[in-house]
Amino acid sequence: MNVKLIATTICILLLQGCKEEKVPERFYPRNDHHAYWYSLKQANLLETALVKDWLEAAEKPFAQQIEVKLPYQESFTLSEIKPEALGYRFDVKRGQKVLVDIQLFSPDTTRVFVDLFRVENDSLSEYLQVASADSTLQLGFEPRKNASYILRLQPELLRGGQFTITIENVPTLAFPVAGKDYRAIQSFFGDPRDGGRRDHHGVDIFAKRHTPIIAPVKAEVRFVGVRGLGGKVVWLYDRERGNNLYFAHLQDQKVNKYQMVNPGDTIGTVGNTGNARYTPPHLHFGIYRNGPMDPYSFIVEEYPRPPKLIPDTMLLGKLFAVNKAMYLKSAMSNQSLNLDTLDTGSFIAVNAVNHEYVRVATENGIVGFLDKSEVYSFLP
Repeated sequence: MNVKLIATTICILLLQGCKEEKVPERFYPRNDHHAYWYSLKQANLLETALVKDWLEAAEKPFAQQIEVKLPYQESFTLSEIKPEALGYRFDVKRGQKVLVDIQLFSPDTTRVFVDLFRVENDSLSEYLQVASADSTLQLGFEPRKNASYILRLQPELLRGGQFTITIENVPTLAFPVAGKDYRAIQSFFGDPRDGGRRDHHGVDIFAKRHTPIIAPVKAEVRFVGVRGLGGKVVWLYDRERGNNLYFAHLQDQKVNKYQMVNPGDTIGTVGNTGNARYTPPHLHFGIYRNGPMDPYSFIVEEYPRPPKLIPDTMLLGKLFAVNKAMYLKSAMSNQSLNLDTLDTGSFIAVNAVNHEYVRVATENGIVGFLDKSEVYSFLP
């Protein structure tokens, strides 16, 4: 596979790459991986078999990724002898914040390079580095559009051990109606309005009249007043992200123009003013930046966070004999393709464990997935 990695230095010169992601300064993309390669070159080691294997391993995450759905957590092992690298591929929606945390259960001297790349086109042949983990092996960013990413993880030569990785996607904004959550949303972005003559440019959150409407982020009040279809409205400006937040059909307005508000501050109450006077009280919430955006992912945590994963020392890093014939799966789903048939008496090595599946390698080097309960049956 011909992988093109666009230079990190160009990304930084263009303001972190970057207008497609909001990346905190501590996670700006760095060239540590390349600098390590250069140190090997200076030591005249590039032609050694071990370094060639390390460089080849660095490219594998772009051709053979582990596709995961967020939030995701697993414990895994990397060999201290054979150079290895992992690539996790995941999709992120605009409005979400991604948090990556890697725990290392090996000597603190192990150096691990963790870099994030955005998939640049549908052919999966071009990537742009957009962030790097800091010295604590943490990383965070916010995409400005729906996109796919690859997180590459590779230790330096002759280093490895046991790790736990957690990748979470959380809303960037708090839910804007006090005491409510996604279950109160009864009308969605894009729903038809006026017999299909226009689309709904927000979400409607239903609650009792006078329920507090809260600022979902630190922001500046840009407008307070009455406007046509929206009735009593408030506009906030999220300076950090450059987004305009629209709150409509309010019963009461509790802020003034140019006032700064903090997350949780009451800016008004739920009502049904404007063209909502014949519907139950609700908040129409919209987000605008060069046009309307679907606010759902900004305020809703779509999937619950997994419980903390405790490394399964009975399975992780162990070699097992298969006690019955079974299929090795291509992904973490029983409906995924069968990669190989594991015959009774064949051996597998458990390289990673999550809440439901294990990632294993066969004697022939084929890597795939098995249901965790099946592997427990191999225990003596």
